[in-house]
Amino acid sequence: MIARILVVAALVALLAGCGGSKQVAPPTTQPKPKPKPKPKPTHREPHKMTKLVVTILDGDQRVRVRGARVKLWGRSGRTDRHGVTTITAPRGRHEVSVSARGYAPVSASVNFQHSRWQTVDVYRPDLQWPLYGATSARTQAPVKIRLRPPFRLIWSRGLGHLIEFPAVVADGYAYIGNARGTVRAISMRSGDFAWTHLTPGFPRMASSPAVAGDEIVYHTMSGGVYVLDRRNGHVEWSWNTGSAIESSPLIVNGIDYFGDAAGEMFALDLRTHRLKWRKYLGAKITSSAAISGGRLFIGDYAGRLWALSPGSGATRWVGRVNGKIYGTPAVAGGRVFVPSVAYSLWAFSTSGRRLWSVSTGSYVYSSPAVADGVVCFGAYN
Repeated sequence: MIARILVVAALVALLAGCGGSKQVAPPTTQPKPKPKPKPKPTHREPHKMTKLVVTILDGDQRVRVRGARVKLWGRSGRTDRHGVTTITAPRGRHEVSVSARGYAPVSASVNFQHSRWQTVDVYRPDLQWPLYGATSARTQAPVKIRLRPPFRLIWSRGLGHLIEFPAVVADGYAYIGNARGTVRAISMRSGDFAWTHLTPGFPRMASSPAVAGDEIVYHTMSGGVYVLDRRNGHVEWSWNTGSAIESSPLIVNGIDYFGDAAGEMFALDLRTHRLKWRKYLGAKITSSAAISGGRLFIGDYAGRLWALSPGSGATRWVGRVNGKIYGTPAVAGGRVFVPSVAYSLWAFSTSGRRLWSVSTGSYVYSSPAVADGVVCFGAYN
């Protein structure tokens, strides 16, 4: 009996202990994410190299240039006696840089995609005509240009209106304006227009433009000074004197020297777009300025030849002729040659001494040209 009671008590105790305990859920484990597959390495196609053949040509004389250094795609070579060099590089468009003794350096984008043979033109600075009168002394005769007759017509182009002043030429292109203020860039080889620029308001233009590096500078009879991008003819900036300008630009060291109809002389800094100096001369100016030997020379309608300091505009000396000075003085051989509307041409020393004059019997509106000790000019008769 006692044994049964003990067994029952043990069972009750066991059941009581089981009823008071909490059930614990078995721990769960998160599955590990599968690693992302590594991207397969991409193999860049190596450049397919080929031999690119570059010929360097004198753009004016159409002769090949030997010894020119040519750079493209980080590599370089020199032209042989035939003006040719070969550089190994991939096909496509490359920036080609060329330097050669006696020539202006050139950098051009050249496409070798369709042909591995390409030609780059280079130009000698002493064969260019970048401003009216060819040189800053306005001699109208650069000594390195040797042309002899007979001449033949290559091409001609109509420009729509009166052309009062001649074109200027640089690196295979001629730049010219007409009486409606239209300025054009024309290929010297084909006569095709590279670009055409229309001056706002179509003011009269009675002067030549000038080439100044990558820019074209021109003046108008409405007093405007315009600076164009030489590549496309777009206006970069402009300035105005308030009076008519017939002086063609004379650009030396970034300064444009010119006079206007109100009798003022200007030195305009093309880099800062500000005047370096201005000077009132007191009479109408249609003459263009010439510079030589540290002196700036210009004539006016009072018959005076002014010699000024290019740096400050200060007067160095003043010479007189017998009538209005319409044309432009030329400086050569230590002399300044000055046309006079009163039927004559005058010569002064660059220090201001009057040397001689010659009578023509009619108006002298032309500007003299000087070469090999000879002065050439025209008269109205």
